[in-house]
Amino acid sequence: MSLIREIRLRARKSLPQVLAASFVVYIAYHTLQGERGLNTWVQLNAELAKAEALQQGLTAERRELETRVAHLRRESLDRDLLEERARIVLNLGRPDEYVINLPAAERP
Repeated sequence: MSLIREIRLRARKSLPQVLAASFVVYIAYHTLQGERGLNTWVQLNAELAKAEALQQGLTAERRELETRVAHLRRESLDRDLLEERARIVLNLGRPDEYVINLPAAERP
């Protein structure tokens, strides 16, 4: 009987420490691996950096296209740009010209 009593006594004394250690391990695990943990935060920051880089590229491309469109308006018509676009769209050239076809990726 004294062995069982000794086990119960030690279990009661060590239970708060075991519970506290379990709680600390639980919190530490979810701080690192949880849905809102540090690993997720690092991954989200990497995705955010990629998205911002993509946005900057698309913004620059949009500005370039807006500039080209602005040169085709009546108020500020750029005749060279108009001629260039007409040649590309209509696939025309003058008889005294040589045409060098570039792949679509290399066109301005």
